[in-house]
Amino acid sequence: MFLTVGGREDKALGDVLRMHRKRRGESQEEVGYKSGLTAGTVSRIELGTARPEWATVRAIARALEVRLGDLGNEIEAVEGS
Repeated sequence: MFLTVGGREDKALGDVLRMHRKRRGESQEEVGYKSGLTAGTVSRIELGTARPEWATVRAIARALEVRLGDLGNEIEAVEGS
C-alpha cells in the first residue's frame, strides 16, 4: 500500500492532498472511507511520512474528485516554491 519515507516529494503530495480535502470540508476518515484506506494512512500520506503506491494516489484523487494531471501540476508548483 505504501512505503515509509519522508522526502520533499512526499511532503508536496501530502500538502496538495490535504488542501483538496480541506477545501471539500472532509475529514481524513471520510477520504479514507471513500478511497478504501484508514484515516491513519491518509494522515501519514498528508504528513509526508509515507510514499503511497500509484493505485493509492489514484484512489485518493478519485475520492477528492481531482484529476491526476491537475494533482501533478499542483505538486510541481508546491515543490518549486
